[in-house]
Amino acid sequence: MKIFHSDDHRLHDSAGELFGGLLVPPHESPRRVDMILDRLRLETLGEVLTPEAFGIEPVRRVHDDGFLAFLQGIWGEWKAIGYEGDVIPTIWPSRRLGVLRLPEHPDGKVGYYALAGETAIAEGTWRAARASVDVALSAQKAVAGGDRLSFALCRPPGHHAAGDMYGGFCFLNNAAIVAQAFRDQGRARVAVLDVDFHHGNGTQEIFYRRGDVFYASLHGHPLDAFPHFLCYADETGEGPGEGCNANYPLRAGTDFGRWAEALDDARRRIAGFGAEALVVSLGVDTYKDDPISSFLLDSPDYLTIGARIAALGLPTVMVMEGGYAVEDIGVNVANVLKGFLDAANAGGAS
Repeated sequence: MKIFHSDDHRLHDSAGELFGGLLVPPHESPRRVDMILDRLRLETLGEVLTPEAFGIEPVRRVHDDGFLAFLQGIWGEWKAIGYEGDVIPTIWPSRRLGVLRLPEHPDGKVGYYALAGETAIAEGTWRAARASVDVALSAQKAVAGGDRLSFALCRPPGHHAAGDMYGGFCFLNNAAIVAQAFRDQGRARVAVLDVDFHHGNGTQEIFYRRGDVFYASLHGHPLDAFPHFLCYADETGEGPGEGCNANYPLRAGTDFGRWAEALDDARRRIAGFGAEALVVSLGVDTYKDDPISSFLLDSPDYLTIGARIAALGLPTVMVMEGGYAVEDIGVNVANVLKGFLDAANAGGAS
């Protein structure tokens, strides 16, 4: 298995995160990657490789040009008007503010493109996000070239980033970019399986009206979990995408038995869709001790998750998303990968 990683992720290092009415140290921190890398090397699960540079065109396949220009330029605009801290939104286009138009002032621009207020943009965020995409596309290239599994250790994560919105610690949607790359290279049908605790609203938005990419998400129920305003079970796709979106909202306190039932149904749906490649949005914030989630999965459960994903028999790219119990994140990520590799090898897969 090839593992791709870039030290440029450290360039995204914001001063704080708005949480519980306070500016606290960010849950999504560089140390998360350090802990994962340490565990993967300890387990000798694969060679850690530097990503290739793929340029902006694969990103433009799923993201709006105006949004990309915003992400690239907002730090300079923010500083030019005299603001001293990180870029943090303070106003949004609410339900009663009329026709939505893009403002010129940086405060307005940030609110126009931001999904939520917890995600700060720092000086190096754009470069880190671009490097994260290169990590994901390098993993995709390995699998497109014949590997059974590749792991993209992405940071920042991506699944909350929509075509023209950022938030939830995400700026560019790595998993969606990988799925689109598979499609552009000739795979007729691709599936994205999102096992992060938080719904991948961005991935859903990008593919919701398309019939060539199937999206399945197991996540905290929107009644009590971010992003709150969508990700219900009745969101099944629109137009050509009808039936190609499967949401499994689960309530706080969900244990592995209930969670695994949803996973098995998602696997059945993916198999029935006829996917030719699989992208996994790999979040391990379903863990029982995660500080911003509410499921009860334990470390051994992630071995089973990996094995059940492998049973689909598909060429698979795993893309790192969430997981904020930092002391245990390495074990949990490694267990998913080990579970997959052990099952694949037992089945005679390469």
